[in-house]
Amino acid sequence: MQSSTLFDFQTEVIEQSKTIPVLVDFWAPWCGPCRILAPVLERLAERHAGKWALVKINTDEFPEISTQYGIRGIPNVKLFSDGVVIDEFTGALAEYQIEQWLKKALPSPWTADVERASAELAAGNEDAALALLERDEELLAVF
Repeated sequence: MQSSTLFDFQTEVIEQSKTIPVLVDFWAPWCGPCRILAPVLERLAERHAGKWALVKINTDEFPEISTQYGIRGIPNVKLFSDGVVIDEFTGALAEYQIEQWLKKALPSPWTADVERASAELAAGNEDAALALLERDEELLAVF
């Protein structure tokens, strides 16, 4: 989690989101709802360690980033994947609501395998496609 003035948005958010989704919490110290949301996000980040990373950005310290991403109200939470925002919400949601949002918003860990399997099938390589899909029985249910 990051909120110091030595913060590098390009590295901590954009580049990191190319390997793991990054949930960015735009907040400010004077924001009451931000103080309510912060411990919820931190708890979820600990619980889901390795599935996504949490980065906190103080909008008072980084107004240019806030402007760049259209922050008009805080707390504002944006989920980055592959260098772009893929989903977001504004306001302090309950932990259960955030969990449900994450289930919907996070990219599936199997998306890349499905795309590769589809390409293998299109190329007539059924054995290669099946090998990719056998990694997880849930994927076989999709096909």
